Amino acid sequence: MPKFNPLVARLSPPPVPSVAAWAKSYDGSHGPLLDLSQAVPGYPPHPDMLAWLGEAAASKQAAGYGPIEGEIPLRTAYGNHVAELYGAPLTGRNVQITAGCNQAFVATVIALAGAGDTILMTNPYYFNHETTLSMLGINVDIVPCDAASGFIPDVDSIEASLHAGVKALALVSPNNPTGAVYPAALLADIFDLCRRNDIWLILDETYRDFLADTAEPPHGIFSIEGWQNHFVSLYSFSKSYCIPGHRIGAITCGMQTVHQIAKIMDNLQICPPRAGQIALVKAIPALADWREENRLEIGRRSTAMQAVMAGLDGWKLESIGAYFAYVRHPYPDISAEFVAGKLATLAGVVCLPGDYFGEIQEGFLRFAFANADVETIGLLRQRLENFKLPGI
Repeated sequence: MPKFNPLVARLSPPPVPSVAAWAKSYDGSHGPLLDLSQAVPGYPPHPDMLAWLGEAAASKQAAGYGPIEGEIPLRTAYGNHVAELYGAPLTGRNVQITAGCNQAFVATVIALAGAGDTILMTNPYYFNHETTLSMLGINVDIVPCDAASGFIPDVDSIEASLHAGVKALALVSPNNPTGAVYPAALLADIFDLCRRNDIWLILDETYRDFLADTAEPPHGIFSIEGWQNHFVSLYSFSKSYCIPGHRIGAITCGMQTVHQIAKIMDNLQICPPRAGQIALVKAIPALADWREENRLEIGRRSTAMQAVMAGLDGWKLESIGAYFAYVRHPYPDISAEFVAGKLATLAGVVCLPGDYFGEIQEGFLRFAFANADVETIGLLRQRLENFKLPGI
């Protein structure tokens, strides 16, 4: 028998392909398949974006190696964008471009923690974060979040979880899987706690462009003196620009942190994919109105999802925001994985079970409603109303 790294071998296979297999068993008897499983935008990229990608991909420039930290024009454009968004003195020198936000997380945690150290995460958590830490030999301690608090983390619970081995706290807001949006005041308090205890706050902001309230910045941490020593923000261009296959993400952090992460990136990727970077330099300023309309569209889909769940017997919408609705299913003594599998094969509704996002999540399902239009989301109500587990 071949011998593999036990830190990798002990992990379960990637979850999304297994869910796709459930969908293939659906016979179509209730109408079209409703795929609410993967967090992808349910509308295409802007035609100009596709044209810019094509031009860049056909260029000699994109065929060669680029800078490890990312294309300087993109770092500059994105640095200016986040500086305006947060009202903070950020520049391109605070930006490291990566091959997607998952790679941004990998590179960040390698820079901040080593095997045997501990990173705190909330429960439920984004499963790729947990498996990344596990395969790196970094311990994971869990800060509980519950439905009664809207799955918002509590500062006292975070503080109670701190110990000498903790190097960082990793959060996602808007959250995956729950959709919960962490208030700016709470994030400020959490950052203050991290700074006082000399640990890092890693904030994955992949879904920030789909916040319902844009009157104020998502947080004010970038304006706090000395933020560079304890804060790292992660971002993905995949959702806002509908280009997940091009794998472009970003890290915003202090310049010293960029320097450390560049060492890691040189070994992970050498340089991020170039065609997408070149196209995004044009897209960031040019597609602002288009991105805003998409934000409003996701809001309409969120409203439709709330209407579907309102008064639905046995089902309870516990949290919703950005791309996700976190729903309590009506079978408390049965695992969410079993319920989700049957929901896909018998009712043609594909979603992710709460079991995939942490312990004691068996009672929940995650619906990623962003990849379905309002009319399609409306079909969900009858499917859930008529769904019954066999023999129960």
